[in-house]
Amino acid sequence: MPEGPSIILLKEAIVQFTGKKIFSVDGNTKTIDKDRLLNKKVIAFKSWGKHFLICFKNFTIRIHFLLFGSYLINEEKITPVRLKLVFNNGELNFYACSVQIIEGDIENHYDWSADVMNDLWDAKKAELKLKKAADSLLICDALLEQEIFAGVGNIIKNEVLYRVSVHPDSLVKKYRLVK
Repeated sequence: MPEGPSIILLKEAIVQFTGKKIFSVDGNTKTIDKDRLLNKKVIAFKSWGKHFLICFKNFTIRIHFLLFGSYLINEEKITPVRLKLVFNNGELNFYACSVQIIEGDIENHYDWSADVMNDLWDAKKAELKLKKAADSLLICDALLEQEIFAGVGNIIKNEVLYRVSVHPDSLVKKYRLVK
């Protein structure tokens, strides 16, 4: 499953589609009206944790890669495509992922300060959320809590705990995380 850093890499790899209209939409997704995307201009590509966001004027497409999701830029797999977006300068293909529409302004739907890969990430807010968590919360579970540490998965969790020499089964309440 892609974690926050992988989603940032995707966002950086497709910057050439920002501001472009979608000329064709295909795929086996049943959760959205694909025709709604035709001739719509992509305003921005954003990420929040493990969510990849394709922003339009009044709505956003949210892609979550689940366990086995993937994407290809200007290439296709033999596997059925979940969502294919064709622009005048290339195409973007998503596989084995969740596709949803979020209505309205995306800024109203996410707490950007919870995204560990976002410049707005706020360590003090994360600590406050941890203090409100159950006394029996293990630190390994806390790091995977997306409302606190959006974008963290098993790889980041393991690396962080190893580097700070904290056992995964330690209780959160034993540590003061922010200085």
